[in-house]
Amino acid sequence: MLVLLTTLCAELTFTAVAVPLTWLLLPLLLVMYGAGVLVIREALVRVRGGWPSLVLLGVAYQIAEDGLGLQALTSPRMYGAADWGLRALGVNWTYWESQIGVHVVLSVLVPIALVDLLFPGHRGQPYLGKGGFTGVGALAIVGVLGLRYIISANQDPGYQTPWGWTAAFIAAIIVLALLALVVIPRYHLPERRRTERNAPRPGVVGFVSMYLTMAFLTTLLPLGLGSELLFGDMMPDPLRLVTAAMTAVPFGLLVLRWRAAANWDDRHRIWLIGGILFSHTAFMMPGSPAAVVIGSLTIVAQVVLLAILAKHVSPREKHAEPEPGVIGAGVVPRDRQGMPFI
Repeated sequence: MLVLLTTLCAELTFTAVAVPLTWLLLPLLLVMYGAGVLVIREALVRVRGGWPSLVLLGVAYQIAEDGLGLQALTSPRMYGAADWGLRALGVNWTYWESQIGVHVVLSVLVPIALVDLLFPGHRGQPYLGKGGFTGVGALAIVGVLGLRYIISANQDPGYQTPWGWTAAFIAAIIVLALLALVVIPRYHLPERRRTERNAPRPGVVGFVSMYLTMAFLTTLLPLGLGSELLFGDMMPDPLRLVTAAMTAVPFGLLVLRWRAAANWDDRHRIWLIGGILFSHTAFMMPGSPAAVVIGSLTIVAQVVLLAILAKHVSPREKHAEPEPGVIGAGVVPRDRQGMPFI
């Protein structure tokens, strides 16, 4: 389920809106995208890591995909990404920042949160044994190679990332993985305590997440991945990077603040996820009339499925009993392996 949701959230509710034939690549995309996130989740469970480790591994995942696989971080031609903003030292920095946000949230955080909502009894528990974990790890490597020798070779034939940047990307992935899986887990974060303040209504959470997601995307990328950026030449490229970061970082801090509120529950999580998914899909709709139709149908499907999920979690919340000595002591319980997600 996690493999499927990762592929749906990251690619098929986005790229497939403008390019419906992307659905034909579903088996390939499941390996390319899903296996990597499943490895991240399984590794994190085994070291009892929390959300800081998850974010770092999400960045490592993005570098592996876009830097080593698609080679889009350095290519001057791939997707036209070099024309979307700042390109310096042979790197498409605007594209890179946009993909960090997209993949950390849409490829990693959102799918894992959805699976936890669907199967709360498995939260924090390994899905795979040692053999399965090793096998999926090998598939993740195959997925990166597939991106390079199938997608990149087709979209940008003949291009090879400079060896210096290839080495830098590999080094960054290793450092991020060590920080996430070795260093950070040694330092136990304080338990997240409930506060007396309340989070906004779920609908407000959904609207804010929808607005800030769209603001982040439109700051860095042209709507529908067309040719014109928002504000055109009125906003210098370096300022776009700063503005997008000033949208993404406060958004993350706001979610952390909401999570500590006394009334934060699964309904808030579903609306938060729904707002992100809505903007992610709506962003691609201005590309063509067909994209408007497909995007609208995709959004309707998202709303229906999330509404069903909300009905699924409501009875569970009503019958949930506080853990003795945990909520009563003002502490929000972590999952069984100490992995607090959204």
